[in-house]
Amino acid sequence: MDYVLPLRWDDDSGLEELTAYLRALRRHVRIVVVDGSPQELFDRHATAWRGLAEHVRPAPDLRFANGKVNGVITGLRLARAEHVVIADDDVRYDEHALARMDALLARADLVRPQNHFAPSPWHARWDTARTLLNRGLGADYPGTLGVRRSFFARMGGYDGDVLFENLELIRTVRAHGGRELRPLDLYVPRLPPGAARFWGQRVRQAYDDLAQPARLALFLSVLPAVAACVLRRRYGPVAAGAGVAVALAELGRRRAGGARVFPRTAALFAPVWVLERAVCSWLALGAALCGGVPYAGRRLRRSAHSVRWLRRSAHSSPRLRWPARSARWLRRSGPLAARKPAALCEPSQKGLADERPQRHRATVARSAGIDSPS
Repeated sequence: MDYVLPLRWDDDSGLEELTAYLRALRRHVRIVVVDGSPQELFDRHATAWRGLAEHVRPAPDLRFANGKVNGVITGLRLARAEHVVIADDDVRYDEHALARMDALLARADLVRPQNHFAPSPWHARWDTARTLLNRGLGADYPGTLGVRRSFFARMGGYDGDVLFENLELIRTVRAHGGRELRPLDLYVPRLPPGAARFWGQRVRQAYDDLAQPARLALFLSVLPAVAACVLRRRYGPVAAGAGVAVALAELGRRRAGGARVFPRTAALFAPVWVLERAVCSWLALGAALCGGVPYAGRRLRRSAHSVRWLRRSAHSSPRLRWPARSARWLRRSGPLAARKPAALCEPSQKGLADERPQRHRATVARSAGIDSPS
């Protein structure tokens, strides 16, 4: 089993902790770290991780706007095992979770586990409310996925010019007829961001909802509805809505043994999170009208492609589906290259229910991931 870790750090405050994690991890998996950090940091990482992981730069022919996708595709090129874990730099697997992921990938093309914050400060509990709401009606979007290397190669990778890259990958697998498993009881901890980083992610996370129009419309309606009730001094519906949010979050907390890892107080943050998302959804809509959300020195307009678009692309001409950068990868990838070029495609996030909502996008406070800034 291989483990692909894409990252891009601007400081090394978390180097010692991550190195200790990689040292424990290498006993169970082969590790590929795709590092887009500045040269000084890259050299320091190379020294610290020598003998622990294959440490490389993102492939130069990959120039997607979302740097994490460049790292993922580069890592999949270098992977040797059929079962591959893709994980952000704040995700922390243990031996049990890796073994479970390996077993699940024997019967699925993509596995979506469940992240939880450990430790869980106040702002992590706030964001955990989103996770619990997602679990109440479906499944959450974690910062890690398991994929089958051969299937990833046959579908030709996925588009990296989107903000919600995990949803893009999930939808691309579905569009190609892949099987997805969502084990709600496969819990994988992740480190929480700092409070400042948490606040900085609010609008970007809301922007992900542009890929899920029904969810976006729901949150856009919250502020007008609350304002109308307050102006008419009808506080009953507001209190009832808050109660429903707490109850739904508590349902999500208790599903599949979640009470073991999710703090009891997290469900109480559900009304606060809903109000926050309602405000940020309007800000995200404004950003979309202004050309997209700021990301790594540029603007990303698209959150993710629709499943319909991806399915249509999967049956179009290979020459139209893939830009030159992807075609070069497929020619050079050796065992990763698809055996049947005609099967390749170019696919061009958080929700309350299955496909329509969900998503979790937190990164470590101490250092940014490859999709920094987030």
